[in-house]
Amino acid sequence: MRLSLFRHRHQAPLERRPFDLLCITVTVVLGVHAPHLPAWFTLALAVMLGLRWWQRRQRPGRAPTYLKLSLLALLTAAVISHYSTIFGREPGAALVAGLLVLKVFETETPRDARVGAAFSCFALMTALLFDQGMVATVLVALGLLPALATLRALQPARPASSLPRELLPALKLLAASLPMALLAFIFVPRLSSPLWGAPNSTQGRTGLSADMSPGDFAELLLDDRPAMRVSFVGAPPPNQQRYFRAYVLSNYDGRTWNGSERNGTPGAVEHGPITQYTVTLEATGQRVLPALDVPLEAPTQASMSADREMRADRPVNDPLVYSLRSASSYRLQGQLSERERRRALQLPPGFDPQARALGQRWRAQYGANEAAIAQAAMTLFHDGGFSYTLAPAPLGRNTVDDFLFGTHEGFCEHYASSFVVLMRAAGIPARVVTGYQGGYWNSMGNYLLVRQADAHAWSEVWLPERGWVRMDPTAAVRPERVSQGSAAANAKATDWPPNQWWLSWRNRWDIVNQWWNQGVIGFDTMRQRGLLTPFGVNDTSVGMLGLLLAIGGSLFAVGGLLWAMWQRPEADRAHTSMRMLEKRLASAGVIRRHSEGPQHYFSRAARALPSQREQLEHLMRTYLELRYAHDEPPADLLKNFRQAARDFRPRRVVK
Repeated sequence: MRLSLFRHRHQAPLERRPFDLLCITVTVVLGVHAPHLPAWFTLALAVMLGLRWWQRRQRPGRAPTYLKLSLLALLTAAVISHYSTIFGREPGAALVAGLLVLKVFETETPRDARVGAAFSCFALMTALLFDQGMVATVLVALGLLPALATLRALQPARPASSLPRELLPALKLLAASLPMALLAFIFVPRLSSPLWGAPNSTQGRTGLSADMSPGDFAELLLDDRPAMRVSFVGAPPPNQQRYFRAYVLSNYDGRTWNGSERNGTPGAVEHGPITQYTVTLEATGQRVLPALDVPLEAPTQASMSADREMRADRPVNDPLVYSLRSASSYRLQGQLSERERRRALQLPPGFDPQARALGQRWRAQYGANEAAIAQAAMTLFHDGGFSYTLAPAPLGRNTVDDFLFGTHEGFCEHYASSFVVLMRAAGIPARVVTGYQGGYWNSMGNYLLVRQADAHAWSEVWLPERGWVRMDPTAAVRPERVSQGSAAANAKATDWPPNQWWLSWRNRWDIVNQWWNQGVIGFDTMRQRGLLTPFGVNDTSVGMLGLLLAIGGSLFAVGGLLWAMWQRPEADRAHTSMRMLEKRLASAGVIRRHSEGPQHYFSRAARALPSQREQLEHLMRTYLELRYAHDEPPADLLKNFRQAARDFRPRRVVK
């Protein structure tokens, strides 16, 4: 016991190369976690890591205890200050990253470096709690390379080599682990919810929300993240008919629109041809299910309100697939109840007097011809000098008046909100609908890609004998928004339009993400059963899957053993490498004498070649360890000696 403690306290100091590799490993961990950590927090940790690396190159040694305790207290305070807690996925990841950097401050022995490398591997894996996409998974896997290289660099008597040579063996180890990883992926039982009890990282990131105020969509319209993917039975509808309704907003307080719970069943609908399609919705953390306007019925485990707003029975915390039928040509039948009519005509008192007066003038001018009043509003937006921009001027208290009679610039939120206020002022029931419009048709994958940037707001008015009718005032101002999609409209609405070549390749690349989502992330219990059934495995219980995993792992181990036995080693490879060294030294004038021991020979060669003394002393120590420290020379030590012998080139002889 005392001997063990003595060895622990008197370990050889950590060499420079393993420490540098450990710093690279921690840097990679910080880079992988950077997208979901505060920028200032990541920058602070990077600066701390850089200072520690510089300090150790100047003077090796652990950081003082008071400094480590102070940094630990500062780290905890920073996490609590930003997240208000240290529990949860985001604060937990921040705390793990900070503790990993602090571990580097006390790394001075090989044991410390091994602990740091292992901790780095754990920290890398936690990044998959935030994003399980293909790119993120590949980055996490590649992030293991410097950690494996760090562990290899800690092997005794191992010569230093270039960074690529340090990473290449780690890459081979990573590749060798892929078959076992594939076995685990296929046979490990699927869980109905994450083991750690946390929702997916995309929860709460839908962009669409149950309320809307002018300006809320500004950031959303620049968000390129996929919102959903839609595959159709037959040809997809034209771009002008790709309206996916999500939220129906009827309540208005002078600035913000929001919805209200509407019980009851939707009214009857007369429709033309039916479109059948399947939606793969990204995780949103909300219950609303976008549907092509207008949906005819709700999918399983969902319900449809009287406004034809569809909601799932539970929040969408994982990608959800659902099938629907919709009609793009329709007429909604039925009558508005007195309560529904009052809600659809409600305007808060004391707001937007000019817009109210304009609506009343239209009512006086056109009388009961409500379709003509709606058309007058569309003409106003088309001919009234309005412009489409994603950076509109700020609005005051009377947002609609300021927009209609002042700034004349905005995007879909401004136009839909102002149109509905004008209609209500004219006595026509109206409401705002938010969702998505357009999308990119991926011909390779045969699906429609709808991004968050395709978010849109439009209006619905109640017309006699027709029911609710969709009207899109944004299309009157910027027709490209509907005919060509959001990318075309937003390109003209920003000072720095996106590169079209990049947009095209980005959309094509999405098919790879789609395959990954379906084949990897979407590999659930049903797909696992379907994959194994053709092989006669009908029982996918936990016990059966565990048995299959054990059998597969055993076969993999046997295969590795047979391969190792087939790779017959050379006879005394250490002696072969030593003979090569003797020939090279002999060519430089250092000839080994008969019965001269290796230690004396290497010492004489070091005196003859003083510029290469360190290399020769390292070769001597390695050879002596191979010959006299082990019953059977370790494979890694032997490989290191052979590599060092091949790299050695004598320079000159001192005579």
